[in-house]
Amino acid sequence: MVDKQTREGRADPAIPMPGETSDPGRFLNRELSLLEFHARVLAQVEDSRVPLLERLRFLSICSTNLDEFFEIRVSGLQQQENYGVPRSEPDGMSARETLTRIRKRVEELVEKQYRLLNEVLLPELEQAGIRLFKRDDWDDRQRRWIKRYFRSQVLPVLTPVGLDPAHPFPRVLNKSLNFIVEVAGEDAFARSSGVAVLQVPRSLPRMIALPPKIATGPLGFVMISSVIHEHVAEVFSGMKVRSCAQFRVTRNSDLWVDEEEVDDLMRALQGELRRRHYGDAVRLEVADNCTEEMARTLLSLLELEPRDLYRVNGPVNLHRLSAIYGHADRPDLKYPPFLPGTPDRLEQGANLFETLRKHDVLLHHPFESFAPVVDLLRQAAADPQVLAVKQTLYRTDPESPIVEALIEAARAGKEVTVVVELRARFDEAANIELARKLQEAGASVVYGIVGYKSHAKLLLIVRREGRFLRRYAHLGTGNYHTTTARLYTDIGLMTANPELCEDVHSIFIRLTGPGEARKLSKALQSPFTLHRWIMDMIAAETRQAQAGKPARIVAKMNSLSEPGVIEGLYEASRAGVEIDLVVRGLCCLRPGVPGLSENIRVRSIVGRFLEHSRIFYFFAGGAERIYCSSADWMQRNLFRRVEAAFPIEDPELARRLKSEGLDVYLEAKRDAWQLQPDGTYERRDTGRELGTGVQEALVERLSESRPKHAPAAPEGQGRVLRMPRAGKGKRRKKPH
Repeated sequence: MVDKQTREGRADPAIPMPGETSDPGRFLNRELSLLEFHARVLAQVEDSRVPLLERLRFLSICSTNLDEFFEIRVSGLQQQENYGVPRSEPDGMSARETLTRIRKRVEELVEKQYRLLNEVLLPELEQAGIRLFKRDDWDDRQRRWIKRYFRSQVLPVLTPVGLDPAHPFPRVLNKSLNFIVEVAGEDAFARSSGVAVLQVPRSLPRMIALPPKIATGPLGFVMISSVIHEHVAEVFSGMKVRSCAQFRVTRNSDLWVDEEEVDDLMRALQGELRRRHYGDAVRLEVADNCTEEMARTLLSLLELEPRDLYRVNGPVNLHRLSAIYGHADRPDLKYPPFLPGTPDRLEQGANLFETLRKHDVLLHHPFESFAPVVDLLRQAAADPQVLAVKQTLYRTDPESPIVEALIEAARAGKEVTVVVELRARFDEAANIELARKLQEAGASVVYGIVGYKSHAKLLLIVRREGRFLRRYAHLGTGNYHTTTARLYTDIGLMTANPELCEDVHSIFIRLTGPGEARKLSKALQSPFTLHRWIMDMIAAETRQAQAGKPARIVAKMNSLSEPGVIEGLYEASRAGVEIDLVVRGLCCLRPGVPGLSENIRVRSIVGRFLEHSRIFYFFAGGAERIYCSSADWMQRNLFRRVEAAFPIEDPELARRLKSEGLDVYLEAKRDAWQLQPDGTYERRDTGRELGTGVQEALVERLSESRPKHAPAAPEGQGRVLRMPRAGKGKRRKKPH
């Protein structure tokens, strides 16, 4: 045990010392770690190398991330505190302590958000010819146009609610725009409550584009909140408006259904979805002009504490600014477009079944197209030799070509089975509608396993070839979603490997019907084998290091929080295993602690695309085993979800994946952040270099054409990451 003098003499008492095997200081708090990810997203806003409208989009993304953080994480902590439920996370913090530290960090992030908006983005947008007009900026002609707009388009749909015994505080929708208005005088019925709430219907656009002549420029905008605030007196005719301020309420949005007590999961979820908009309040945002009295009134009516109040210097919902990005046709202020590439192993227009019989195909999205996956399904739907199609769907597009192909296959008489995960957070309603469409087309739709979300990304096609049946499969790290396939980095494997396809078939059997867990030949599955395999592989590297042999672990994922895996990595580090982790979001492991984790390095890449692929590499005594997975190293993925991990065994594809998916991420400086032992992150670059980031390098390497307008790094500045080509031959173009 560490003596008292050593403990008191260390620089940071939050960092554990060797031998403190039960010290909660060995783990970072997951909520605070997640907030640090949001801070890294916000850092993109102040990075002048990022195109201006993309910086505005990152501001919107950060705002949306914080909304979901309160809807799910903060709401859960508040419930734990209110009901006295002990928090059992390995970091040892109580719910109250966690909420207190969340408040402090969120205040910092919110202050930075609005400072960047008001002092950086809006002035730079104005210089670029894009202007957001505030009320004080309107000239006479603009005021006249906006007043006409208010009277003709806005006023007819507004419904003020005065707070009195006959009109209690209205049920304010989650994250909706509202005004708290203080009025004086008596109305026609001699009422003088003094306070009214004005809810802004969601049918009204939050961002209004002014005509160019009125805007005195090509791109001028005004927010609906400014329009209503300016003319709010017209809503309360004959009354004196003493104060008027925007407010927004964030509510608990985590759905809960006791699956063992319901007969119909879809119907039960539909009932919960109706209540999502009116869950318990968890946060109140008010404009900074809101009086103290009105703020206290709102807190009391919403049953919130002062710590739940956030004052903002601008619109209460920054996400609404993303409308400017969509409206502004300014390619010079956005990331340059590119045409996703197609792997050399795929011939344009070729029969994919013939191709996969020859060799596996690896797809690296978004740098390479998702179209081959859609094409595989379409060919299956049209092929008379295809007998059955099985697929998991967690999230997909509203008008998904994947779903269209499945419907075509069902209508063509194929046996189509789709495992639809109804409990995909915030996509529940879309997935219910998706299930209905598939059922109406004749597909067999199941909802997975009670108590376990079906998160695996699997597609299986059964085809008659002569006297035999052959299976073809696609396994991926990301959803079957053509839109996010352009925005998220993910890995997909298309294969006809009999053993791997048999494993996929076995997983589908477990998902759709009862039976024992079959042993898989190549794939790994949560909740049965994946966690144990990860622990065994870490232990094997540990033994290699203890024997004085080379040992290495490299893993890329979205999140790392599972205590057993973290303890295994600590043990491996102490044995001398070199460990590099690329963790996009939350990470509860403390790297670089002497005697505990000095051989572990953790970095995060935040750039143009959302890093989403999960890749696990183990040196394995020189055998070098590399797997991809739908699962992060988290408790929920490893124990409470159906997940799949799969090996990349083709030597050429394995080398390519290690290079593109891991090595370049470890070499990158731009867009890279290094996790420190205290839970903070440091940039790997100074923020000034013009060098190419890892994602841009992959775009250059894998897409069909180099992006136009791409800045080149001046000689001696920055570093361009270059990779050897994976495979030979001319790359063929194929539209995304």
